[in-house]
Amino acid sequence: MQESSTSPLLSALKKQKYHLIGANSAVKRCKWLYESIVNNRPCYKQKFYGIQSHRCIQMTPSLYYCTQQCLFCWRAQSGDMQVYWDEMHNPNKDTPDQIVEGCFKAQERIISGYKGNEKTDWRKFQEAMRPNQVAISLTGEPTLYEPLGDLLRIFHQKGLTTFLVTNGNLPQKLSKLSQEPTQLYVSLCAPNEAVYNKVCRPQFSAAWEKLNETLELLKSFRCPTVTRMTMVKGHNMDEVEGYAKLIEKAQPTYIEAKAYMHIGFSNLRLGFDRMPLHEEVRDFAQKLAEHTGYRIINEASESRVVLLSRLEKAISVGSR
Repeated sequence: MQESSTSPLLSALKKQKYHLIGANSAVKRCKWLYESIVNNRPCYKQKFYGIQSHRCIQMTPSLYYCTQQCLFCWRAQSGDMQVYWDEMHNPNKDTPDQIVEGCFKAQERIISGYKGNEKTDWRKFQEAMRPNQVAISLTGEPTLYEPLGDLLRIFHQKGLTTFLVTNGNLPQKLSKLSQEPTQLYVSLCAPNEAVYNKVCRPQFSAAWEKLNETLELLKSFRCPTVTRMTMVKGHNMDEVEGYAKLIEKAQPTYIEAKAYMHIGFSNLRLGFDRMPLHEEVRDFAQKLAEHTGYRIINEASESRVVLLSRLEKAISVGSR
C-alpha cells in the first residue's frame, strides 16, 4: 500500500512508534524490551522459552496485509482512519535482505534511546545492540510475504532465532517454507466456525477449512509448535470441548492461552472490559488441560498468559 506522508493512517502508525521499513515492513519496540533494560523485568517468552527480551526484535514483513480482521487485533485494518486498501495482497516490494538490514537499523535506533536513562542496565544495553531473536509477530499475516523462507534463512544465518506467528489461513505457504522458524505459532482463537467468523472475521470463505488444514500440518514440522489462543471475554472463552478437539488434531508442543490486551487499533472494536483477568485465563487453561491431557507448566500473571504442554518443562531456545 502506498501511503502519502500526510496519511492519517501513516501518522497514527508513527505516533504508535512503528519504525517503517521499505514499503510494507516495520519494527516496533516491545514493552518488554524497555522493561528488561530499565527495570530488569523480562517478558514471558524469556520465562517460558529462554529467549532474551532485551535482544529481541519485534517485526513484520506484512504491515498492512492479512487474511483476517480479528476483533482483538491491534493492527490497522482497512477502514480504520477512513483509509481503505486490499488487505489480501502483499505486493512483496521489500526484499528479505532489505528487511533484515532495516530491522537491525530500526532496533539500533530504538536501543540508542536508552543511553540517557539513568536506570539503564549497561550490560543489557550493550547486549541489546546485538539482537539474537526476532519475533515475526507484530502485525499482519507473514505468510502473505512470498519470500518468507528466505527471510527466516537470512535471520538464522545472522545468528538470530525466529518465532513465527501465523493465523493458519495459508497452509500451502507453510508447507512450502524453504526454512522452518525456530518456533512456529498458529493462532487458534475460536472453538468452532461460528465463533471464528464472529471473532476472527476471515476475509475469504474457506478460511476455517484452511485453518484446520494447518492444524493437521503442524505434526510435520521439526521445530516446536504452539497453538496460541487470544482470549476475549464474552466472545471466545466458552466451549472448551471444541478447542480440545482442535488441539487433538494439531498435537502442538505447547498451548498458550493469553488475554486480549486493549491496545492499538483494537480500541476501535472492543472495550476495555473485554480483557479477561489472569485468573480467568488460568481457569480456562485448567479446563483445557482436563480435556486434552496437557498440563499447565508455566504462567506469567503480568502478561495474563498460561503455558500448557505434555513436556515437563519448555525447551529452552536461547541463542544460536
